[in-house]
Amino acid sequence: MSIGTVAEVWRYAVKSMGGECLPSTEVGLGGVPGDRAWAVRDEVRGGIRGGKKIPGLMQLKAAYSNPPAAAGSSPAEITLPDGSTVGTGDVDVNERLSAALDHNVSLWPLLPADALDHYRRGAPDQEDFEQELRDMFGREPHEPLPDLALFPPELIEFESPPGTYFDAFPILLLSTSSLETLRAASDSVIDVRRFRPNFLLDLPEAGLPEQAWHGRRVKLGEAVLSVTVECPRCVMTTHGFDDLPRDPGIMRTLVQEAGGSLGVYATVESPGTVAVGDSIELLD
Repeated sequence: MSIGTVAEVWRYAVKSMGGECLPSTEVGLGGVPGDRAWAVRDEVRGGIRGGKKIPGLMQLKAAYSNPPAAAGSSPAEITLPDGSTVGTGDVDVNERLSAALDHNVSLWPLLPADALDHYRRGAPDQEDFEQELRDMFGREPHEPLPDLALFPPELIEFESPPGTYFDAFPILLLSTSSLETLRAASDSVIDVRRFRPNFLLDLPEAGLPEQAWHGRRVKLGEAVLSVTVECPRCVMTTHGFDDLPRDPGIMRTLVQEAGGSLGVYATVESPGTVAVGDSIELLD
């Protein structure tokens, strides 16, 4: 039985940069082809970095001129804050990204999963581990930190599961109901772009319906996904970019209304095509 429809489909060519809203996509076992297929490395402190550490990344956008390959890192074009563009394969891409971010970085395609040094976390900004986590997740001293035990243990040592640039799992689902719940509780600008889902789901059920899907299978169009855990939200949701203002109050609302999480992660059980307007079914 259908419980809703797919409202939006998103792909993000470069980790933490703005993405593309698509009419449809194939979904493979590794997720959406071309999604988070590139990332920047911090050449000052080391390690692959996203918007948690380099907020300026969210001021850049990345898109594919041609459909990306099912695996690996296909050529993409990056739009810089001044409106100029640079290709992922251009000889001056590192220089231009570093200038735009005012920070020395290099752009990298996906490397094999056994390139462990590439995926290993860089130096922390804080000596105190708890404070480092609070800075990353935008949490006040009295607010709870996410339960990291729910995530793959390698994420303590590595920025992402080696072989990928995903934060944890290949698919992120978010419902329109969850966004409306936040809007009703806050004067902040609650915009889907802050939360970077792969699929925005139009569900009639009020509240935070997808948060109850842990361990369940959901079918979007032709693809079947296995829901893993809630998505704990980080400081990236509060950054300003495009026409959205910087707003730390968004995290206060997330903590109060949703325990600091919004949306759910998933893995792919059966590949297939997913398009805007496709039906959503809970299979178990």
